[in-house]
Amino acid sequence: MRITFIGTSHGVPEPERRCSCTMIETAGRYYFIDMGTQAIEDLIHRGISINAVKGIFITHPHGDHTNGLISFVDLANWYFKTSEPQVYLPDESLVTGMKAWISGGKDLREGIGLHVYEAGVIYDDGFAKVTAIATQHCHHSHAFLFEAEGKKILFTGDLGHPTKDFPQVAFEEELDLIIVESAHFSSDATEAVLANAKVKRVLHNHISPRWAEDLARMASREHHYQYGKAFDGMEVVM
Repeated sequence: MRITFIGTSHGVPEPERRCSCTMIETAGRYYFIDMGTQAIEDLIHRGISINAVKGIFITHPHGDHTNGLISFVDLANWYFKTSEPQVYLPDESLVTGMKAWISGGKDLREGIGLHVYEAGVIYDDGFAKVTAIATQHCHHSHAFLFEAEGKKILFTGDLGHPTKDFPQVAFEEELDLIIVESAHFSSDATEAVLANAKVKRVLHNHISPRWAEDLARMASREHHYQYGKAFDGMEVVM
């Protein structure tokens, strides 16, 4: 399994960082956690077939996590007509809005799936399994537990605060990787919570520059897990 960080910025793009978008490849199949930037351009530049994209999972309906989704679905709808991406959104109004934007409110072509999810297992194609976990960042915000090839990766998405809604699975199951946001609160708060997590590796993502000093301090300390920060173009092989 290969995880590629396409965008790791906070709420706005920066010169060297785009908005939130992470791509996962397993068994030649591709999945996305959030699509806040033009991921379809990355696929084309990398020579990856749009047909290989099987699932797109949106943590919550904020633009820095969704702005690339309209263009992806639009091109899949009228141009890449053999692709069959399944898109998972946390609210019915998002499905309605997408249909209105792309096709004037009509259904998209057969093969494209727009699904509304709630907390629980929302996807399992035999290659990847995704479980949604409700958080308190905003209405309909979720974290995702992504499982493939015997590995478990937790994407926290945006949280209300680590002491309030850090996903309990981090303390109950052995995780291979936690990808945790660092836009809305100090990494010191996250570090205290992660001290009790059952995890091998932690990467900060969705990073706001205002926490740079906090992240540097965290990096200078020892932890029971391997620690680092994600950056655009970074690849992690599990």
